[in-house]
Amino acid sequence: MSRKCSVHLSLDERMEVDCSQGEPATIPSFEEDCVELGDGKDMRLEAEAVVNDVLFAVAEMFVSQKLDNALDVAYINVETREGNRYCLELTEAGLRVVGYAFDQVDDALSTQYHETVYSLLDSLSPGYREAFGNALLQRLERLKQNGQ
Repeated sequence: MSRKCSVHLSLDERMEVDCSQGEPATIPSFEEDCVELGDGKDMRLEAEAVVNDVLFAVAEMFVSQKLDNALDVAYINVETREGNRYCLELTEAGLRVVGYAFDQVDDALSTQYHETVYSLLDSLSPGYREAFGNALLQRLERLKQNGQ
């Protein structure tokens, strides 16, 4: 299973990095930076990393303080650049929309899991795609200017 990750990166470095198992990573992955508890990761810590990773490309994003976050599940509130609000569930299975307002979980919703926050936001927000693309172009321009 491949996991997209980037933790503790500057705004310039917050690009999608494929940290596939079995392949050497060129930057530390979240897997290396988080606390392992038993057989799984602490989803609360992973949720904070997710928020920090894509905050530059959304209007607002934070880990819910009202919903019960646990070792195996965390909830993230996000407002896209278009003004749409979502409550996301993060588990080992991935991320999915569980509500269409902050701190709202609708058990009747049966939405698709996304392996990465990038994939989920790409499906929800043209503004996210544009911000991510612009950040990538700026990074490439800086690399070109530095002769790399």
